[in-house]
Amino acid sequence: MNEVSMLINGERTTARDGATFERRNPLDDSVASLAPAASVADAQAAVKAAATAFPAWSALGPGERRSLLNRAAEALEAKRDAFAVAMATETGASHLWAGFNVKLAADGLREAAAMTTQIAGELIPSDVPGNIALGVRQAAGVVLGIAPWNAPIILGVRAIAVPLACGNTVVLKGSEICPATHGLIIEALQDAGLPRGVVNFVTNAPENAGAIVEAIIAEPAVRRVNFTGSTRVGRIIATQCAKYLKPAVLELGGKAPFLVLHDADLDAAVQAAAFGAFANSGQICMSTERIVVDTAIADDFVERLAQKAQSLPLGDPRKGPAVLGSVVDLATVTRCNSLIDDALAKGASLVCGGKSESTLMPATLLDHVTAEMHIYHEESFGPVKAIVRVNGDEEAIACANDNEYGLSAAVFSRDVARAMTIAKRIESGICHVNGPTVHDEAQMPFGGVKSSGFGHFGGKAGIAEFTDLRWVTMQTTPRLYPF
Repeated sequence: MNEVSMLINGERTTARDGATFERRNPLDDSVASLAPAASVADAQAAVKAAATAFPAWSALGPGERRSLLNRAAEALEAKRDAFAVAMATETGASHLWAGFNVKLAADGLREAAAMTTQIAGELIPSDVPGNIALGVRQAAGVVLGIAPWNAPIILGVRAIAVPLACGNTVVLKGSEICPATHGLIIEALQDAGLPRGVVNFVTNAPENAGAIVEAIIAEPAVRRVNFTGSTRVGRIIATQCAKYLKPAVLELGGKAPFLVLHDADLDAAVQAAAFGAFANSGQICMSTERIVVDTAIADDFVERLAQKAQSLPLGDPRKGPAVLGSVVDLATVTRCNSLIDDALAKGASLVCGGKSESTLMPATLLDHVTAEMHIYHEESFGPVKAIVRVNGDEEAIACANDNEYGLSAAVFSRDVARAMTIAKRIESGICHVNGPTVHDEAQMPFGGVKSSGFGHFGGKAGIAEFTDLRWVTMQTTPRLYPF
């Protein structure tokens, strides 16, 4: 069992009243971690510490911030084995997924380090003689980061790295599902030598999440909120940010379509579809959720994809290598089983996999899915995937857009110009031609449309989100006034 501490003003601490909560392993219900159950007062103390640290941190030169963030990347990588154990214990994730998380999170810290000298402004021509007008980007203040459990290292670091690079200080609210994993990120930042109060870490019992989050958002020192999680919770966060007039970046749910056109390279499409659909057992916001296949090649494609899906190793990640580890909880099993039952009752066919009685769920494909079935519209967030057959490009585009979400998408075709034309018509923040729906790089503008949220993480897009743009002028010659 991992015992977790919060971090407030550079000090490892428990909740003021000593309250704790347990996270249990999804496979055997053993206690995976024990973490402080913060009170509102604890959360407010974290904000106060961040606000106190802000003036000195924002005034620190970009080279010093860069050096600290690069050291944090090294410290994070040094904890690779500890992360793998924590993720397997808390969320049932495979070592393969944990290793990918560590790599991409370290890349994120290094990319943020490189951005410290890219926080630039501009000289804007003025109609007033002798007036020098500047557009200047400045650190906003305290940033609240709320990270989920499914890609906990990548998304935990993303909640912190660019805000720090921009000169902000941070309060990270750890996930109730993986407090120990998120705590290791904080340990890495401390190992790198970040000053007291620059990053603060609070954990809370699930039943207290709403009160803790609103208390932090309400604090005047908090100037930005960034949240990655479900659309349901994202709507609540957005409402609170509107109430307190706090800008937010929201990266929410997805129902990513994967379009296989009649001229696609089927071998390449199968490999990409399997990766996008079943990485981390389909528990990624970008996961391939709808495989939209032209009827001309559907039989061949489905047969090949089924063979690939059935070959993926499934097992307890604590006992050896696996591609499909445990899903996060039995609620996921219940939801996915219900989606299977509904689809089969309405005419879908089961290609491979099927219902599960445990959190070790096999790769499952449902063919001939139609709009009358729940899985056509609802996010499975598990290893159960829908195949929709369409006639031609127009039907494929209509199917891709027939959903409230708009995060990631993919189009496979040997005719790249045709695929790019289709990609432009898909309503998503991200679209990959001849690549999987699951693809993330720290320097890319990552964000969705529709019910997948708004705002962007990554590169210069992240700088725009986590700084204030100010208009500053300097009058260099005498100015004439009308009176």
